[in-house]
Amino acid sequence: MHRSILLISCYELGHQPLSLAWPLAALRAVGLDAATVDLAVDDFPADTAAAADLIAIAVPMHTALRIGLDAALKARAANPGAHICFFGLYAWLNRRYLLQRDDSRRAVADSVVAGEAEPVLVALAQALSTGQPPGDVPGLTTTDQEASPHLARYALPLPDRASLPPIDNYAHYVPGSPVDTMATGNGEKAADPVAYPAGYTEASRGCLHTCRHCPVVPVYNGRFFVVPIETVLADVAQQVENGARHITFGDPDFLNGPGHARKVARSLHDAFPHVSFDFTAKVEHLLKHRRLLPELAEHGASFVVSAFESTSDHVLSRLEKGHTRQHMEEALTVVDEAGLSIQPTWMPFTPWTSLEDYIFMLRWIREQGLIPHVPAVQLSIRMLVPPASALLSGEDADQWRATLDAPNFTYRWQHPDPRMDALQQRVAQIAEMASQSDAEDPPGAASENSSTLFGNETSPFAAFHAVECAAYDAAGRQPPILPAFSSYFPRPPRLTEHWFC
Repeated sequence: MHRSILLISCYELGHQPLSLAWPLAALRAVGLDAATVDLAVDDFPADTAAAADLIAIAVPMHTALRIGLDAALKARAANPGAHICFFGLYAWLNRRYLLQRDDSRRAVADSVVAGEAEPVLVALAQALSTGQPPGDVPGLTTTDQEASPHLARYALPLPDRASLPPIDNYAHYVPGSPVDTMATGNGEKAADPVAYPAGYTEASRGCLHTCRHCPVVPVYNGRFFVVPIETVLADVAQQVENGARHITFGDPDFLNGPGHARKVARSLHDAFPHVSFDFTAKVEHLLKHRRLLPELAEHGASFVVSAFESTSDHVLSRLEKGHTRQHMEEALTVVDEAGLSIQPTWMPFTPWTSLEDYIFMLRWIREQGLIPHVPAVQLSIRMLVPPASALLSGEDADQWRATLDAPNFTYRWQHPDPRMDALQQRVAQIAEMASQSDAEDPPGAASENSSTLFGNETSPFAAFHAVECAAYDAAGRQPPILPAFSSYFPRPPRLTEHWFC
């Protein structure tokens, strides 16, 4: 069949792209078809792009947008007459750059969609197929007109995953390795834990909360929509049939609707008692719904991702996170007592984070026993300020905000302490080295053992210590010793693809 629609995913943290499966299902429900490609695992399909009338590119995150921009340029070169549409959170935030005409009067994109994108994409495809002006499509932002994010409730169909790359191409789930299972009876190391294919779905969209740095906020502005349980379970079922033994619920916050989350977890466990899952939740939700956490664990929850962001109450207040460091410590206890593991995420480099704040964060992570739970990339993340970010409305924004770097999709900012910008670059280098299995000993690591540790099973400790050494060196202080660990230290349950933005 000739397909005149091409749906492109760029990168979605190592999971099979739901951002293709849902639009594809919506298109097929009205008799349209589309080709799909995930650039995270496949090459750009030049021939398919050359034959497409509509090329829609999913950009739910910053990394995806960078890749999507390159894809759009390739698509424009292969097919100058195609209508190129970007959809997703970062499409909306960067719409002015994407729709800005160059000297040839052509823009990177012809249109942008935000919010509940599926019905708008369907209407756009139908308009193009009948020769109607795309500008007449409600919810579509073009070079000539701007539409608000489309937030009308939409009956999402069962995601169509049939044409997507096999689930084995994506992140796998690695169960936790308690210390008492890491060695055999002879004192020898046991076999490495098995990694299982991990699926991905969403039980809700949007978010009730308005944290200032979050890309969800400018689009959804405190609104969220639940996905019917029947649709969630049917999507899980098709992924389990294809080999998934773990499911990531990628909702911005799984506990926005605690009653819905409880029903989803119970239904998942009843249907697939051997399938585990992970979810994301705010610190304040972990505390508010603490009585629900043991039930989620009983129904298969393995770990929870929670945006701690900083150990500085001053920084947390600036970000309007709704929690303090004391709340984070309480959440660690609550999660542990529920039988769950936690993966805290961080944004350690902001205009308000001092070098002492950063060093305190490292000490706190060490004292809380969280080193194996924090990949080095988390210690390197620098605050991203895309256009339309709520951060720009802060009273002090003019003090730290520099010019808009539109091609890189962010406002530039410089830390008032030059040591912090230099440290961020150094930590990013360490994180990159830690992600490579054959990494060399990072400069600044103050242990002769680091060269044998960095890049193997004990790399969380060596990588963390390398970051410590860099931070203490920036402060002109002696770093602490390499963290003590057992040869068979316990590893928390995790996915093989680390979270970042």
